[in-house]
Amino acid sequence: MTSRSFLPVLLFVCVTSAHLAVAQGGGPERRRRHYDGQARAYYRGPVRFTLGGGLGYYNGDLTSSPADQFFGPSFTGGLQYQTHPHWQVGGEVSYIRLGAKDYLPARGLAFQSHNLAGIGFVRWEPLHDEGLYASPRRAAALFKPYLKAGAGLVLYSPRAFRGTARPSGNFTPAYLAAERNDYPALALTLPLGVGFTVRLTPKLGASLEGTYSFTSTDQLDDISPASSPQRSVSALNDGFGQLELKLEYAPWAR
Repeated sequence: MTSRSFLPVLLFVCVTSAHLAVAQGGGPERRRRHYDGQARAYYRGPVRFTLGGGLGYYNGDLTSSPADQFFGPSFTGGLQYQTHPHWQVGGEVSYIRLGAKDYLPARGLAFQSHNLAGIGFVRWEPLHDEGLYASPRRAAALFKPYLKAGAGLVLYSPRAFRGTARPSGNFTPAYLAAERNDYPALALTLPLGVGFTVRLTPKLGASLEGTYSFTSTDQLDDISPASSPQRSVSALNDGFGQLELKLEYAPWAR
């Protein structure tokens, strides 16, 4: 698999964005009303574009300790749509650079990888927000925590080596032979996250979000039981985390 695998995801994001933008083009009197469990009317939307960045975190055969991490950047862009006063749906594309050294110095393994992830998700906001109703009784909420769950694909391309330092301009390690010959490879991913959003203006918000993604592969680090015993410690699949600060912009918000 190659990065072409993500073209359908990007196309879906663009088409969905255009469709939802057109749907919100009319005035409030032309928008369809929906009703919650207390028969209170609300409008769906608006579309929010998201963009953020932070750190990527690896959890796998080599380590789960922060002390062993080669922390790398994580960047995410996407969109989300309010379907109910407590629910949003959306899609995101992320770039995450992961890396770590072995927690066993005697074995002395390490890796670094470049990863692309595309996911769809649902987001649940437990607190009540009057600003989302057709006839609000109070001002919109300034602070909203949320839980998030999704599914998607991750395209991963790792390189394992022996050493304890991050590859850099001054250090080029002797990379080990790859466990498979089809990197970059594709795996399923199931992200779970928690965060909170602060409303800065009616159209702009900022959120801090932590996400952990389970994957269907044990080769996110190019180290697994598929290789020699000296290169593996566990048959469990690898995972990764992201801690990001994001901006949420709703250009058609009222």
